[in-house]
Amino acid sequence: MNNLSEKITKTLKHYKNISAIKFRSLIYPVLGIQLKQPIFVIGCSRAGTTLVYKTFSESKYLGSLQKETHDFWVQLHPLSERNCDSHEIEPESASDKDRGIVTRFFYTQTGKRRIVDKNNQNGLSVPYLYRLFSDAHFVYIKRNPGDNIDSLIKGWNKADEFGTWADELPEDIAIDNGKYKRWCFFLAEGWRQLTRSTIEEVCAFQYKAMNKAILSAKKTIPVEQWHEVSYEALIADPVEEFKRLFDGCSVPFDQAMQNHCRSVLNKPYNTFSEIGVEKWKKSANRDRIERVLHMVCDRNQNLLD
Repeated sequence: MNNLSEKITKTLKHYKNISAIKFRSLIYPVLGIQLKQPIFVIGCSRAGTTLVYKTFSESKYLGSLQKETHDFWVQLHPLSERNCDSHEIEPESASDKDRGIVTRFFYTQTGKRRIVDKNNQNGLSVPYLYRLFSDAHFVYIKRNPGDNIDSLIKGWNKADEFGTWADELPEDIAIDNGKYKRWCFFLAEGWRQLTRSTIEEVCAFQYKAMNKAILSAKKTIPVEQWHEVSYEALIADPVEEFKRLFDGCSVPFDQAMQNHCRSVLNKPYNTFSEIGVEKWKKSANRDRIERVLHMVCDRNQNLLD
């Protein structure tokens, strides 16, 4: 296909999509649409959540925006409501109104009654999401602390990608003696005490805060609606691990999905380096990470164990 044909095809697809959204917006009020068993992919930033989300998004049985939904959720419940203390949306904020707004948004955008969503900030809000949708499934991806913290540090060097939402924060950020001036990824309770810390301390704090919140929420979710996978297991055998996750969420794992998963690691999503395990030990950040590993371990045991 030449460039002109490709542009025409993309333009037609774009306008077709806009028309479909407008049509669904018109019919939504009379159809009584309800989301059914929405799937929320959760985990710390840079843990592999995009890989999981994008793979679920390939399923023809699920609706997906094919992008993170930070803007939507923060518009629904602005950080200012919580004095910019955290991205956590309290479970008490769940309401019929919220449920209707969320349902309308995802249905009109995707045309599906069952959707998959991913927004790493929402890992702090699992109890809220569960109150909104009592039949929701949660897919939690976890990663070893060394590699996760290493990737977070590298992400903080890309503030134009991961910190654009933070420009209006009420605090002056001067992490690593001012090297980092824009907060990245997400806010968790206590972040203000770290605005003058080292970058490794900040990233260890984020890793611990997010995973601790998710593991605490896990206790309140029915076991059949909670699914976990480690990044390390996923890259070792993506077909088997994704099959387990799809089966757990009652999403057909058909031949097309099997084929996709066989090659899913060949074109990694949003990675900073070659896929692997224990990469942090060869990283330029190794000394920094070794200084903070005690923050995410209890008596030499990984927080996630």
